[in-house]
Order: sequence, then structure tokens, then C-alpha cells
Amino acid sequence: MTKNPRNLVGPQIRRLRDQQGLTQPMLAARCRRWGWDLSRQTLAKIETQLRWVSDFELLCLARALRVEPPQLWPAKEKLPRLLEDFFQRLGREVE
Repeated sequence: MTKNPRNLVGPQIRRLRDQQGLTQPMLAARCRRWGWDLSRQTLAKIETQLRWVSDFELLCLARALRVEPPQLWPAKEKLPRLLEDFFQRLGREVE
């Protein structure tokens, strides 16, 4: 995970893409078919958690990966710790 991740779904997107044998350009092309002009570079930033992801983008990524949107979230047992870490970092930025 990056020092200040911008999303929680990047690692799952990369894992699902790899499991399906898709390259970043191939997944970006699928997203373009659904109306999102996604570049390989932007997808790389999402997968490495350097870029925010909107709700529309999450839905498009799920559709392009042929999974249900909840499958893009981290494992249920990891969520409490991820959220706790996120809010601790957010609090430090405000101080």
C-alpha cells in the first residue's frame, strides 16, 4: 500500500485483471467500450492507489472485469484496519 492511498480498490483491480489474463491496455479498452475514456497510465495509478476512483468508475471497472462491484473491495477482515489507518492519516493531515 502507498503511504497515503487514494483508493482501497486498486490492489483488487490488479489481482482480478491478472487472474483474467488481461493487460492494463486490454482492461482500459474494455472500460472505453462502456463509455469511460480510461488510459493505461490512469489505470496504473488506480492499481497503485495513487488516484481517487469515483462511483461511476468503480461500476465501469466492475463491469469491464465482469464482476460484481463488491468484489472490488478489500477482504472483509482487512477493512476495519484499512479504514482505521486511513482516518489516522487524515487526522494527521488536518493538524
